[in-house]
Amino acid sequence: MNKNDLKPAEVFAEFAKINQIPRPSKHEEKMIEYLKSWGESHRLETIVDKVGNVLIRKPATPGMQDRKAVILQSHMDMVCDKLVDLEFDFNNEPIRTHIEGEWLTADGTTLGADDGIGCAIQLAILASDDIQHGPLECVFTRDEETGLTGANGMEAGFMTGDYLINLDSEDEGQIFVSCAGGRNTQASFSFERENAPAGSFFMKGEVKGLFGGHSGDDIDKKRANAIKIMARFIFQEMNRYEGIQLVSFHSGKLHNAIPRDGLFEIAVPNEVKENVRADWNVFATEVEDEFHVTDTQMQFYMESTKESPIIPPALARNFIWALQAVDNGVFAICQDEALGGMVETSSNIASVHSSQTSIDIVSSQRSNVMSNLDNMCATIRAAFELAGAKVSTSDGYPAWKMKADSKLTKLVVDSYKRLFGKDPIVRGIHAGLECGLFSERYPQIDMVSFGPTLRAVHTPDERLHIPTVQMVWDHLLDVLKNIPLR
Repeated sequence: MNKNDLKPAEVFAEFAKINQIPRPSKHEEKMIEYLKSWGESHRLETIVDKVGNVLIRKPATPGMQDRKAVILQSHMDMVCDKLVDLEFDFNNEPIRTHIEGEWLTADGTTLGADDGIGCAIQLAILASDDIQHGPLECVFTRDEETGLTGANGMEAGFMTGDYLINLDSEDEGQIFVSCAGGRNTQASFSFERENAPAGSFFMKGEVKGLFGGHSGDDIDKKRANAIKIMARFIFQEMNRYEGIQLVSFHSGKLHNAIPRDGLFEIAVPNEVKENVRADWNVFATEVEDEFHVTDTQMQFYMESTKESPIIPPALARNFIWALQAVDNGVFAICQDEALGGMVETSSNIASVHSSQTSIDIVSSQRSNVMSNLDNMCATIRAAFELAGAKVSTSDGYPAWKMKADSKLTKLVVDSYKRLFGKDPIVRGIHAGLECGLFSERYPQIDMVSFGPTLRAVHTPDERLHIPTVQMVWDHLLDVLKNIPLR
């Protein structure tokens, strides 16, 4: 397969244009301007609200004016992650793509199909003059990935449709009807550095090549977390030898990604340095064996490094003990049988970065049950407050509850069965979707979410399964053609 074989051609053409436009979360100005100019050049009503969401309206095609209005929605920003050794400027450089078999991927960076492919589908529909549809609103929200700024800031009345189809899902053949709510818990330790004890030897450890992934959708896949691995080793060595000191700790970039790599620096008594090296090698072998299915490319390195002031020993100990103790991964499974054993509640330690005067930690909690989300956040808070950190929890976003009598769900399911001769999977998702916020502000709108198959989102391994884009396109057009009368 080559780029001339990409179908639907009109969707992939729009996606190629989108990937020329830098659009990191919170820096979507160029994308907003592009969408605004695009809508106006096609002579379609185009609105940009006060927070930067873009809405483009297209009138119904002839004979479809009396159908219910449909909102197609995706987010314009993308997660920006890259291979550790790659030089790349997400604020100025286009995403470079290539084809591997049936998959479209990028050259060492995130692909931006989350959710650039949703935006491309919307623009292709807006540009077409031969697709049957009723009144149509295409909404492009900003900063979904790091703060849900667009959905949070959208005022009631911005959207006016009856049905909403969110195009931010990642498994073709699955219709999503609910999602988790989420919050971030931040912890911070402040200190003044000290000189290392006389006779200290300084060592740097590095972990890289972990699979990582989305901290919601991939949290149940039992993948390794670089922060937990490094903390575990330091905890082990602090218990094994007197005088192990912490100099630095760095891992993780994004609040919604499982950390793939990290490094730490420690100072050790000179007489145990070879013991620590040997322990590291044994530890690496054990961890590689533990994750031999999920993380087959793990790499462990250790070398000497320069002398530096240390983090105060008591504080460093509390920090490492908290990281060792804190919950990470799946906490509870949904009890509702209709959701098919989906993860209900989880937590992910997402990033830890030390500076000259502080250690700052970001973790992400999710749940489909808001009371259990409160409990999970309280669990993380307790661990870090007991260790002496200052802790805060963000307001986050609400869960999207399944609507048992959804007419749109029935329409979408019936369309799928008619087109493909099989039942789609109707389920919830443990990741957050903007539908949760929309359901609070627009309780009257009936909503579903579906999209083409993506894998390894939020990582440089992100890839899009090309054949599923055609399937989603055919499915969406059939749904639009069969929207009922008002």
